[in-house]
Amino acid sequence: MSDAQKILIIEDEPDMVEWLKAFLEDNNYVTISAPNGEDGFTLAKSDKPDLITLDISMDKQSGIKCYRNLCDSAETKDIPVIMVTGVATEFKRFIETRKQVPPPAGYFEKPVERDELLKKVKDLIG
Repeated sequence: MSDAQKILIIEDEPDMVEWLKAFLEDNNYVTISAPNGEDGFTLAKSDKPDLITLDISMDKQSGIKCYRNLCDSAETKDIPVIMVTGVATEFKRFIETRKQVPPPAGYFEKPVERDELLKKVKDLIG
């Protein structure tokens, strides 16, 4: 299992964390998680995951601030980020038009379509 790709789940809803963990681990990925953007950014720098799933609306530090930090840091800027959020489609257009950060590698609204998410993960990291 040491060859398995590692995915960091940054999400504050325990049910969603458990669903993502179970789903990704059932598909042979290793997962780690953080309950907010601040802890997620710290974990991304220390654990160097192959991919990050990131919620937008979280306490302590939002996914937006975390995403900007991830993009601005030399240690984490090359890690693909998939936003998994309950925020409306208009937000996807908003984030994709920002000049300060590149668009995320993927964007999924909750409830997440399992097959589409798995396809995106496989396309990004195998």
